[in-house]
Amino acid sequence: MPSISAVIIAKNEEGKIRLCLDSLKSFAAEIVVVDSGSSDRTAELCLEQGCRVFHREFDSYGSQKQFAVGQAVNDWVLSVDADEVLTAELQKELAGMTMAGELPFDTYTIPFSLVYMGRILKHSGVGHEVHLRLFNRKKGRFTTSAVHEGIVCDGSTGKLKNRILHYSYRDISHHLEKINIYTSQAAEELVKKGKRYSHFAIVFKFPLSFITYYILKGGILDGYPGFVWSYLAAFYATIKLAKTTERQKIQ
Repeated sequence: MPSISAVIIAKNEEGKIRLCLDSLKSFAAEIVVVDSGSSDRTAELCLEQGCRVFHREFDSYGSQKQFAVGQAVNDWVLSVDADEVLTAELQKELAGMTMAGELPFDTYTIPFSLVYMGRILKHSGVGHEVHLRLFNRKKGRFTTSAVHEGIVCDGSTGKLKNRILHYSYRDISHHLEKINIYTSQAAEELVKKGKRYSHFAIVFKFPLSFITYYILKGGILDGYPGFVWSYLAAFYATIKLAKTTERQKIQ
């Protein structure tokens, strides 16, 4: 019977992580949390919930998550973020898999739903997202990208049916804070890769991206949250290019 270790990286997530932990307890043999210097009660709450808590200074999302994988007791690992909650249906699906015996695939993708401004976005370019999150660490590992890290694997990949709900943003201000952090990290990666963008490309990036998210990808069907998401997604794409150009001039 395979046992699954759930792994989480966290910093100052006391307001969200309890719901995440509660959604893991029915099937996870252990929960590993790697804290990168929380100033709130994140680590304390995790210890109270029976998690194994480790402390590591943050350098990048990929390396931090791979460190967490390395602390797990079991080879089967489910990587979740502190602002993600497994639906009851997914919890039952995973519990059933662990009871059934050997898992037939080496890695599994999981459908995701973004909860934004109190609404699950069904369009807006995020309505059909799937991410590889459950894997045998003998077959897969995290990339070390500074942002948009992923799992690479050598084996076969299956699909789970049920979803993880992602509560990524508390409000618009929090969304803007994340945009500032992620665009800076992404720009650094693009500079390292030697990417260059003209002012013309930057000027037209916003309207083209907004049309893509709001019209072509159906953000208009998600109501007002779909409009705000599409607007800020286009803003993210534009600022990323602008910061890349800015850094190239500084160098």
